[in-house]
Amino acid sequence: MEITLKLASENDAQVWDKIVTSSPQGSIFHTWKWLHLVEKHTDTRLYPIMGLKGEAIIGILPVFHMKKYGMSAAFSPPPSTDIPYLGPVLKDSEGYPQYKKESIEKEFQSSVDHYLTSDLGCGFIALTLSTHHDPRPYMWADYILEPIFDYHLNLNQDIEAIWQKMNNKLRAVIKRTEKQGVTIEDGSEADLIDIYNSVFRRYKEQNRSLTLSQDYLVDLYRAFYPENFKVFVAKENGETIGGIVAISYNNRILSWVGKAKPESSNISPNDLAQWEIIRYAHSKGYSLYEEIGAGTERLSRFKAKFNPKPVCRFYVRKYPSRSYRILEKAYSTTVKRVIGKLV
Repeated sequence: MEITLKLASENDAQVWDKIVTSSPQGSIFHTWKWLHLVEKHTDTRLYPIMGLKGEAIIGILPVFHMKKYGMSAAFSPPPSTDIPYLGPVLKDSEGYPQYKKESIEKEFQSSVDHYLTSDLGCGFIALTLSTHHDPRPYMWADYILEPIFDYHLNLNQDIEAIWQKMNNKLRAVIKRTEKQGVTIEDGSEADLIDIYNSVFRRYKEQNRSLTLSQDYLVDLYRAFYPENFKVFVAKENGETIGGIVAISYNNRILSWVGKAKPESSNISPNDLAQWEIIRYAHSKGYSLYEEIGAGTERLSRFKAKFNPKPVCRFYVRKYPSRSYRILEKAYSTTVKRVIGKLV
């Protein structure tokens, strides 16, 4: 039986989110609410694609369609959203035998490709996959694959063991920061805006453009706080000196957007904030702490001090004509930018 595609509607929202929650490929970025906030804040149209065999849903794929300058392109995720990964989600994929899983993934990918190129007329397709995705169907379909590296820290161990395995100098910095009276508090919407403004100023100092919007972050805060969206704020004598936004979903937590680090200081409020995120996640029974940006040597030297494991995912892209390379270059520059990781 062939896979057929349909676009999900509001009536499918609960089913959609249930698929996201049940699959290791699913993330908070795939949830119905997050996707529609992305559509609101980007110059794109959301196509929430569902794949079916008969009446049974076998997978979903959120695609954002953009038409500019006579060009048509599909993204998952779209630019200027700071979403590290998206892509397809197979329903209960971990329960499939490998041969069936590969067959469904390939067939779903092929059906989506045909829809995007034939029905939407896309000349450029770009997806950034998670570590749980098998990139081979895209390789076999003549996509260009580019590796992206992150760090994962296993939280299924004693918190003291996690602490002892961290770099000695990092532990000393964290202790010194605490000794100086820096505390980590649950931040507010105002603290989130302060983090955003600090990153904006740092980008401006470096003659870089920050494409992520403040309104987008505030809407996400209002929609997902406190269950999935938390601001860990470092304060000293009542003054905010650091902070990190963390996103949690399905027993894992992601260090997402961070306040720019002070130029000169013998303490590190963001180091302490990261450690507090790890302790918080461990206390909640989460199994995984995620850090993006491990592919950048300067960042990896710092992030490795927490003793995480490097993992690989893939950015996959496909375009039929050279004119679309301009759009691809702009997208890849934006989607792979990690804001707030200025350590």
